[in-house]
Amino acid sequence: MVKYCGYLLNESWLHQRALDMGYPPAKTPEDSHDILSFVSRNVMAITGVLSYARVRRIKTPKGKYFWCIALACDDPFTAGERLSTHAPSEASYKALKEALGKDGPPHWYRAI
Repeated sequence: MVKYCGYLLNESWLHQRALDMGYPPAKTPEDSHDILSFVSRNVMAITGVLSYARVRRIKTPKGKYFWCIALACDDPFTAGERLSTHAPSEASYKALKEALGKDGPPHWYRAI
């Protein structure tokens, strides 16, 4: 079972951030996917993690599904991930943590 270390992205936060950036409201599932792509890439670029982070779908221990900005993956053989196999240092995720309004370090979550 592959696990990712990262921060969860709340759907309502993504949509509000898109609106704040001038992106039109989502009306279709395709619009929601576009918002996910646009906002997550924008946040990763602004915070300096775009080159080594990926957006992945995960499942929490409580069984809920979320999108996650993954900074590490516990499986070095997962094709195409190019993610570290170790949790990142605080210096590398501090700006992302602040942009997302999160407390504490990123957590490990099960991939789906």
